Amino acid sequence: MTGRYDETEGRGPEEPVVVRDQRRIDPLTGEVRPAAPAADPQDGPKHAAPSEDPVAPAPEPATHAGPGLGDSIMDDSVMVATGLEKELAERTADLQRLQAEYANYRKRVDRDREQVVAAAKAAVVGDLLPLLDDLERAEQHGDLTGAFKAVGEKLVGSLQRSGLEPFGAEGEAFDPSVHEAVQHSTSPDVAGPTVTTVMRRGYRFGERVLRAALVGVTDHEPGAAPAPEAQAAPVDPPVGGELPLDGELFDENNR
Repeated sequence: MTGRYDETEGRGPEEPVVVRDQRRIDPLTGEVRPAAPAADPQDGPKHAAPSEDPVAPAPEPATHAGPGLGDSIMDDSVMVATGLEKELAERTADLQRLQAEYANYRKRVDRDREQVVAAAKAAVVGDLLPLLDDLERAEQHGDLTGAFKAVGEKLVGSLQRSGLEPFGAEGEAFDPSVHEAVQHSTSPDVAGPTVTTVMRRGYRFGERVLRAALVGVTDHEPGAAPAPEAQAAPVDPPVGGELPLDGELFDENNR
């Protein structure tokens, strides 16, 4: 019988497998490796000492410094600063809006307060208008004399300093917004509607009309049409086709 052939028979011990890393850049640190010294040809080939670990460990995968797909490229500190700035801008806008609303509120309150005060003064002065009418009629009749005249003048002066203004005098142009016409006439002496009679004076307090003036109005009346010119006396028609000659004496012998 033929014995079984063994391929390992007649072979010496196997040499360990040595893997040399010839890469110029270190995959772990990313730095350039120093160049290996050139081998001297006179020394002849040299065998490297066998390594304790015949198989070199697999290089670890290099970590990328940049962000991955879908990751944010902004640093956390930058994101925090951006968020604070955005919140600060929102709070500043809210504060400015509140300040503007408060300023408008103060202006509205001040305007309403002034209107209320003016209305109260006008109401008080309006109650005193009949007294002013009595003082004016007494002055027209000559009854306002002595101490009563001094008191009346002080009262009228105080009301006028407060803002009371009388209107309605003869010769003023008629204004339907402040005049109340109770009498109407026409005259060629006026160019338009004119106040010719004042029956009761009107008063204004500031921009508010407390009472319209009772007046008589005279409107313009166009003058009479001029008379037509007198027509000339008719001229007798000529006799025998001849024209008459004024101031000429006719000779009976030439007739």
